[in-house]
Amino acid sequence: MPAESNVMLEASSGNVYLDLGFSPAEAEYLLLRSRLMVMVERLISDRQMTQVKAARLLGVSQPRVSDIVRGRVERFTIDALIEMLARAGIRLDIVALPVSA
Repeated sequence: MPAESNVMLEASSGNVYLDLGFSPAEAEYLLLRSRLMVMVERLISDRQMTQVKAARLLGVSQPRVSDIVRGRVERFTIDALIEMLARAGIRLDIVALPVSA
């Protein structure tokens, strides 16, 4: 018989950074940066590129590509990630949505 647990579960807001206690503005910034990072990583993976080939395409060094693959999101600005995607031929559209509270 399983032991009883006193673990409390709380529904997610949909933004892990908000759930971690960041301010709403910072949480939105971090979430956007994370999403862009995932887009760059998926592009590298989907095209089955080596880190050297990805670096040439994205206009960055191989160690920077390694940072992307390892998920080191704190090392990249939104601008840098958008520039990398543009160099890879990816166009982004912006959709403004209200932040749910």
